[in-house]
Amino acid sequence: MSETAPPPSSTRSCAYLDALTLEIEKKLQRALASSSQRLNLLQELFADIALEVDERAKDIILGREEDAISPDKDGSATELCFYNVLADYYVEAPESGKRILDLIVLLWSQSFASHIFALLFHKWLFDAQLDSNEVLLRYSSALVQGATNVFWIDIQTNTRRFQTLFHYLLNEVALEPSRLNKIPVQAQRDLFLLLSRFILFYNLVDKLEGFLDQFPVFPNAFLVGGPADFFVIELADQIQKLKVEPVLLHYLSEIKVLQGLELRMTTSTRLKACLYSFTSPGGPMYPTRAVRHAAWDALDFLFPVGQYPRHVISLFFRLLYPWYWPSSCWNFIVSCIKAVFFSLLRLVFSSWDKLKPTKEH
Repeated sequence: MSETAPPPSSTRSCAYLDALTLEIEKKLQRALASSSQRLNLLQELFADIALEVDERAKDIILGREEDAISPDKDGSATELCFYNVLADYYVEAPESGKRILDLIVLLWSQSFASHIFALLFHKWLFDAQLDSNEVLLRYSSALVQGATNVFWIDIQTNTRRFQTLFHYLLNEVALEPSRLNKIPVQAQRDLFLLLSRFILFYNLVDKLEGFLDQFPVFPNAFLVGGPADFFVIELADQIQKLKVEPVLLHYLSEIKVLQGLELRMTTSTRLKACLYSFTSPGGPMYPTRAVRHAAWDALDFLFPVGQYPRHVISLFFRLLYPWYWPSSCWNFIVSCIKAVFFSLLRLVFSSWDKLKPTKEH
């Protein structure tokens, strides 16, 4: 008896994804053959698989069947990109992605190769059975490197195009020991350090407690401290690298979640110094006024002891830079005017509310 044919929508979906796979393979082959065009071709391929799926393609890929490929089973995705469906497809049909994987390995040292690997094979890596520890370590390292690169692209553009990748690495790998233990210990450590740097950006602070509970043991833990210390050190280093103001403001607002963490004195001092570096105008950070205020708010919230002496010392150092006096005076005057204006408004409205019952009576 002949084998039952898959549903039409499933057949169309597989055919479409096979066609996409063939196009990816062709572009990788062209990149391998042309050293002069290699970087451009890999960059184009990365951009293609990171594109959002249009409605026509989405109808073909997803169809109307309940068992159609789903880009993100936890529903956390805000948009469906080609890498989402291809990553799922290469788990369900690993042979379809084998040739692409072989070509990526040949292009291993090239820019964007790790980006492409991380997007297309981040799920396959934790589903495949790899016998060689050396190969597993190489793939795991490429995943961490590629994920780091694509997350930084989100940072620089202040978008969350690769949020589903982060969700998977955090929820389905870091918080799932059965998957986490499939990769070498060193890769586990690198993965947790990576997630520490971006967890605030992707708005997953509610997972922080469970994330710290699963933190792997580091060989230098007796010098650095516990999981919270490693997390805060990575986070402080990340904040000091940020140059995009909206992203930096987001980090400074979310960092208040650290209140209550037990940290070593050295870690606490490091975090305090990081925040304090954003409270003064000029170098080396050159923070905007909004960033300075956000940094002061975070610093005073996390370290309330000594906040008044800090402000006095900061004011003293501001006096050493007379070129900032005009802007400081102007902002002070504007703030005073706003405060007086809003106080008068509150007074007027409160008086009006008191008079209304009298008139009605």
